[in-house]
Amino acid sequence: MGYIQESLSKDEEVRNLFKLHWFSKAPIVIWIILAIPTFGITLLLALWEWLRLRNIEQGVTNKRVILKTGIISRKSEEMKISSIETVEIIQGITGRMFGFGTVKVTGRGLSDVLFKNIADPMDVKRKIESVETA
Repeated sequence: MGYIQESLSKDEEVRNLFKLHWFSKAPIVIWIILAIPTFGITLLLALWEWLRLRNIEQGVTNKRVILKTGIISRKSEEMKISSIETVEIIQGITGRMFGFGTVKVTGRGLSDVLFKNIADPMDVKRKIESVETA
């Protein structure tokens, strides 16, 4: 069971979990390829990147959007659905070609939640905006 499921409050349910795009795993492949000329030293970097990506959880419940990162330590960014003001998509040329980008959820005040390297950012935007507040 992940952080999002463990942190649910009363009457809260997970609506969607967002996955990272396969392109976010490109550094792992590069580190593995570089392991041959560096006698395996970069395999540690590949392992670290794999663990880092594996421990990212991002999703939306009927009450909030949640982003959790961290391998040993934990950092979570959360925002109540009722506090969301805008949901923006940030996509470069490569992101448009391969179907990934950043979804920026802006709330009241200075708070932002950034879902980086997310697969199908337009679908994620729709799912966040379609959640009805409880």
